[in-house]
Amino acid sequence: MSANRLVCEELTKTYNNGFRLGPLSLDISAGVTCLVGANGAGKSTFFRLAATVDRPTSGTVRLESGDSRAALGYLPQEPTLPPAATCEEFLTYVAWLQKVPSAARKQAVTNALSRVGLAEQRTATVRSLSGGMRRRLGIAHAIVHDPALLLLDEPTVGLDPRQRIGLRETIANLGGDQVVIVSTHLVEDIRGLADRVVVLSEGTVVFDGDVAGLEQRATPDAPGDTDLERSIANLMGASA
Repeated sequence: MSANRLVCEELTKTYNNGFRLGPLSLDISAGVTCLVGANGAGKSTFFRLAATVDRPTSGTVRLESGDSRAALGYLPQEPTLPPAATCEEFLTYVAWLQKVPSAARKQAVTNALSRVGLAEQRTATVRSLSGGMRRRLGIAHAIVHDPALLLLDEPTVGLDPRQRIGLRETIANLGGDQVVIVSTHLVEDIRGLADRVVVLSEGTVVFDGDVAGLEQRATPDAPGDTDLERSIANLMGASA
């Protein structure tokens, strides 16, 4: 088994509006890590840095991979999917872009569709898919080249409860030897997915641990219906 890790060392990103992410020092290993925080906490900024879309102001972020697989799969909050293409056509094109060898592309597409539960929709057009299926296709697009690092930015936002459950099950099965980082602000996502939780508040890490450890941060006077909700409210500085 390969030893894939995402390593951040004193990582910072500063914007002209005054927002600053970091400095963050994290060592994220294989499995599913949930990056949690309110809107504006820095989750998407972290993803853009990890995906090398943006450059850090200072510090470093790097993937340390124990094999030669492609480095990155990235699903942004609002992916653009071609409505007239079939699932197979779209993923074959993505596999080509990601330099999957021609002889391996068909199997790579088959594997990706199977992993996200869309094998029976292989020839369906994107426009014919439900919202939940489109999100799963977005994940398939991010994994078709078998990346060592998978970044999923708010993948369950906008889905109904049944769709969220299905998508969480899909993501939970992706871990393996991949580093999977899922940004979310939904408590049910955290409980259903996380091997590890990193909570951001105003650009800084205020918690790094497992779900059980996070629940221990709850206090009776914090807002929320569960220990997990109350813990996150405390860490984000919410008041009752």
